[in-house]
Amino acid sequence: MIIPSASAVAGDDFILTAEGTQIQKINGWYYVHNICWPRGGVRTQVIHRARELTGPYEGRVVLQDEGIAQGEFIDTPAGKWYALLFGDRGAVGRIPYLVPITWEDHWPVLGIEGKVPAELDFAVERQGLQGIVASDEFNYSFNDAALKLAWQWNHNPVAQGWSLSERPGFLRLTALRVDEDLHHTRNTLTQRMFGPVGEAEIALEVGGMRDGDTAGLAAFADRYGFVGVRQEAGKRYLVTVDNSAKNHRETARVPFTGERVYLRVTGDFTFIDGDIHHRTDRAYFAYSLDGREWHRLGQPLAMVYELTHFMGYRFALFHYANAQPGGYADFDYFHVTENANGDET
Repeated sequence: MIIPSASAVAGDDFILTAEGTQIQKINGWYYVHNICWPRGGVRTQVIHRARELTGPYEGRVVLQDEGIAQGEFIDTPAGKWYALLFGDRGAVGRIPYLVPITWEDHWPVLGIEGKVPAELDFAVERQGLQGIVASDEFNYSFNDAALKLAWQWNHNPVAQGWSLSERPGFLRLTALRVDEDLHHTRNTLTQRMFGPVGEAEIALEVGGMRDGDTAGLAAFADRYGFVGVRQEAGKRYLVTVDNSAKNHRETARVPFTGERVYLRVTGDFTFIDGDIHHRTDRAYFAYSLDGREWHRLGQPLAMVYELTHFMGYRFALFHYANAQPGGYADFDYFHVTENANGDET
């Protein structure tokens, strides 16, 4: 231990003492970054510095604004410095903030008069770099062993339960066991939902489903919602499920006689009147039988941020069985788009 009681520079009563430790050496100084959370306050960024790695260290609070904290410093070729931090922003989760830094006597001074500016004075160069969300046609070569890096499995994947080669051009999810709801199923494939308004669309083929199976597209977190296809007694239905009350409640169903359907989830994370504390945080569900004419299904989901899924809501492709394993669902594509108008239809 090189810094005992690292949070002490921010007070003596905390919800959370120092954590999230990172260290950098800049211009001959060692800087140790931590966050803490004073009771009655907000997440706070503290810095300690020393000439030697082992100390002695001196510390101070460097940012205490709207809970924006936890990260470290980066510099540009032109010599400007920024802190790359995050802030919890409701159902969309933790969003990045780039905070300008000036230096005084080798101490970093973050923000403008202690505040994080809403806008920065430079244009963003688009250099063809892939973001943290990406559309996918699932047209992988048989030599390609990995999905795009934007994808994340919700559980550790079971190799026998998913395939890109059993039906080339499709992602196939196969139920290997019986599960009671979406939270428990394996091989749920996700990408982060994004704001201010972001949308995902899939094409789903359900000819391989069995009685008791459900497959579809979710706005996924602890209090999730989804639109999908459910098969019961040889019949299929388009359904929505709302878990905002943690009861996995089906809220709508209409008969479905086809084998291919298009599903869409729209997430609206806009700050109302620009206030980060007043957010829309709604997800809307729709389906189409031809990929052109869309129909709303069910009620909007009131998305709620909870630490149980602290990364925020995610688009999720899923298939699970309630009665018998062995059924499967085929996903033809996954398309993500920005939708500045917040179209709910």
